Amino acid sequence: MKPPSRASRIRLLVAEQAALRGARVGVVDVCNAAAAALPFDGAGVSAMFRTAASHPLCSTDDISEQLEELQLTLGEGPCVDAFALGSVITAPDLQTAETHSRWPAFAEAAIDAGAGAVCAFPLQVGAIMPGVLDLYSTGPVELDQEQLADACAFADTATLVLLDARIEQPVLPLGIAPEIAPDRRLEDLGGYRAEIDQATGMLTVQLGVGIEEAFIRLRAHAYARGQRLAEVASDIVARRLRLPPGPDTDESDEPSD
Repeated sequence: MKPPSRASRIRLLVAEQAALRGARVGVVDVCNAAAAALPFDGAGVSAMFRTAASHPLCSTDDISEQLEELQLTLGEGPCVDAFALGSVITAPDLQTAETHSRWPAFAEAAIDAGAGAVCAFPLQVGAIMPGVLDLYSTGPVELDQEQLADACAFADTATLVLLDARIEQPVLPLGIAPEIAPDRRLEDLGGYRAEIDQATGMLTVQLGVGIEEAFIRLRAHAYARGQRLAEVASDIVARRLRLPPGPDTDESDEPSD
């Protein structure tokens, strides 16, 4: 009997994760399956955009969640470069001088968060690139060719999920069949993204700047205060926070009227 293709094998692993949750296949299942099958401790996916604010989609644990937030807040890291270049970016050892030189702010923050290695895989079909899959380990990791190919297959599967393509459900072991239920993480994501977009839009009016500059100001404030983008966005939308008029000012943030 012909062995299953790499893509089929990867999709089976992802479907098994969805079955365990009793839900439709989602990007969180790709993350969980990749972290379990490869020499990594966790994974995360971020939706990336060239003309709008990028957002973390899901993560497998606290460290991967921090890594997604850090890269989007700092504007640097393997995830950012993978999206910009459209290629796989590996940082097999965050402690090296080369890594610190390439991503000075991210490398130190990632190590503090508990990561020792990060690899980023762009999610891409032709000219469409909806996001990036990040895999992290608490220690250094060197992928062999088979592991690299598997990681790319996980990224391909995540791409199909994000683009809402039809994924053929394989027959699961032991007769397990996933229930069709709402994916709470994706529902939460909708609110997360909407709030950041709303906060960015409010800043364009408050600060008199374009959407790109407004998002840069939002990221800068989150980084300077050690907060997450979602926290700052929530405060702005709820009018608990108004950013000062200039990026270099020392004025205190005040609630809006």
